[in-house]
Amino acid sequence: MTQNLKLRWAIIMAVLVLSIIWLVPNFVNVDKIWWPTKSKMVLGLDIQGGSHLVLKVDVEGALKQDATRLAGSMKTEIPEEAKVTPKAITVVNAARGEIQIDLNKAEDAEAIESTLNKFYQGTFRVVESAPDKMTVEFSEIYVRDFSSKLLDQAIATIRNRIDEFGVAEPSIAAQGTDRILVQLPGIKDASTAKELINRTARLDFMMVDLGTSVADLEKLVQDAEKEKGLKLGEIKYSQYVTQLNEALKGKIPENTVVYFEKPENAASMEVARIPFLLKLDEGVAGNRLSNAFVGGDQFGKPIVNFHLDALGARQFGDMTEKNTGKPMAIVLDKVVISAPTIKSRITDSGQITLGGGRDIKETLKEAKLISMALRAGSLPAALEQLEERTVGPSLGQDAIEKGKLATMIAAIGVFVFMILYYRTYGLIADIALVFNLLVTVAILSTLGATLTLPGVAGLALTLGISVDASVIIFERIKEELKKGATAAASVREGFDRAFSSIFDANVTSIAVCVVLMYYGTGPVRGFAITLLTGLVITMFTAIFFTRSVLDLVIGKWKRNLTLK
Repeated sequence: MTQNLKLRWAIIMAVLVLSIIWLVPNFVNVDKIWWPTKSKMVLGLDIQGGSHLVLKVDVEGALKQDATRLAGSMKTEIPEEAKVTPKAITVVNAARGEIQIDLNKAEDAEAIESTLNKFYQGTFRVVESAPDKMTVEFSEIYVRDFSSKLLDQAIATIRNRIDEFGVAEPSIAAQGTDRILVQLPGIKDASTAKELINRTARLDFMMVDLGTSVADLEKLVQDAEKEKGLKLGEIKYSQYVTQLNEALKGKIPENTVVYFEKPENAASMEVARIPFLLKLDEGVAGNRLSNAFVGGDQFGKPIVNFHLDALGARQFGDMTEKNTGKPMAIVLDKVVISAPTIKSRITDSGQITLGGGRDIKETLKEAKLISMALRAGSLPAALEQLEERTVGPSLGQDAIEKGKLATMIAAIGVFVFMILYYRTYGLIADIALVFNLLVTVAILSTLGATLTLPGVAGLALTLGISVDASVIIFERIKEELKKGATAAASVREGFDRAFSSIFDANVTSIAVCVVLMYYGTGPVRGFAITLLTGLVITMFTAIFFTRSVLDLVIGKWKRNLTLK
C-alpha cells in the first residue's frame, strides 16, 4: 500500500507549488516584479461587461476586386511572356473570377495557357477553349485558400486595431468561413471602438479617367439610380456604390468605377456628392503604408500624414511620374477624399485633407480614427455587422456577486454534507476538493482562459463530480469493512473496485466536453473548457491524491479513521 508513497507525495507537492505560482497573478499585480508567469484568467464579457459583435466579411466583394486586379496584370504579363497580344481580356463574372481572353489566332492559346500556368499556377482553371477565345475561372482550391487567408487577415487587422485602441484581453475568433466574433470585455467607449473596427480604411491612389465629362457622368448616375431605384441614405454607401456600378456596366469604360466625393460645404453625401470616374487597372494600393499620423495644415486644421514603404514609394513614384499633369484621386473606403493634379513625381509621403462643414473636434476625431485604422492595417474586405450586444458594468458586477454566492453556497453545502456523512473520510474528501479547485483554476490561468458565467457553472459542477467520485470510493470501502477486512485492505479494494466506475463516468463526460469545445462558441466553449479541466483534475485528486492521503494516514501512520 505504501509502495512509492514518497514519489507520490513529491508529485503532489510539486503540483501544489506550481499551482500556487500560477494562481498568484490572479490576485497580485506581478507586472512590475519578476514572476515565473504573468498568465491569468480573464473575466468574460458577461461578468465585467463590454461589447459583443458578430461581423460578416465580404468575401465575394474581395474576390471581385481580385479578379479585376488579375485581369489587369494579364494585359501586361501575357504580351511580355507569351509574345502574343490578345484582342481583349474581359472579366465576365468577377465573383467566380471568370475571365475571357479573346484570341487573334488559335495557335496563341497554348502560349497564353503556358504563361497563366507560370504566373498564376493553381489560381485559374481553363473552363472553355475555342479557336477564337479562352475562358478561365478561379479554381476551388484558390477560392478556399483566398477566403481562409482573407478571414485570417481580417482577424489580425481587427486585433491590431483593438490593441491600438487600448482594449485589454479582447476575444476575436472566426465563426464559420465568413464571420468574426469580437468580444471586448470592460470597454468604456464602445461606440468609438465599434466605429474603428467597422472602418474598412482601405486607402487607394487611383487615376481619374477624363474621357467622360462630369455632366455626362452625373447624367449616367441619375439614369442608373432611376432604373434600379437606388437612393443613398436608404442603403449604406458601400452597398449603394456596388449596386450603382453594377447598373453602369456597359455604360462606362471597361475597368473603371464610379466613386464620389463629398463637397466641402455639404453636410453629407445624401445632400450633395461629386462623381468621379476612376481607373481600376492604374493605381497604387495603400497597403504599402509604413506609418500614418495626425498633423495640421497651414491653417491649423487636422490632416492625416502618411508614409509609404520602399516598394510603395517606387510604385507611387512611377505612377505619378507617368501621369504628371493629370488628376489622381485619393480614395478612402471608396470615398474620394481629394483629387489633386499631379505636379511632379511623388515618392514616399503624402497628406489626406478632411472635408469642412464640421467643427474642429469632429474633424480631429475623424483624423485620429483614420490614422489609427491606417496604422493598424486596412481590412482586406468590407465588414457587415450582423449582431451587437452590450453588457453594462452594473449587470456584470451583479453577475459576479451572484456567481460567487452560488459557488460558495454549493461549496459549503458539499463540505458540510461530506463531513457529517463520512466523518474523517469526508474531511479528506473536502481537502481533495479544495486541491481540485486550486489546480483547475491554476491550469485555466496558465491557458489564459476567459472565465464566463457558464464557466463559473462549470466550476460549480466540478465540485459535484469530484465529490461523486469520493462517494463511490467511500461506499466501496464501507462494503469491504462490513465484510471484516482491515482498514488498509478496505482502502485498497475500495479504490480498485471503484476505479472502473469513476473512469467510465469521467471519460464519457470528457467526450461530451470535447464535442462542445469543437462545435460550440463563446460561453458554451468556455463552459466546456472549464468542465473538461475539472474532470481531468478530478481523476487526479479522487484517485491519486485521496489514496495517497489514506495510504499515508492508515498505511504508514497506522491511524484508524472514522467512516460512518
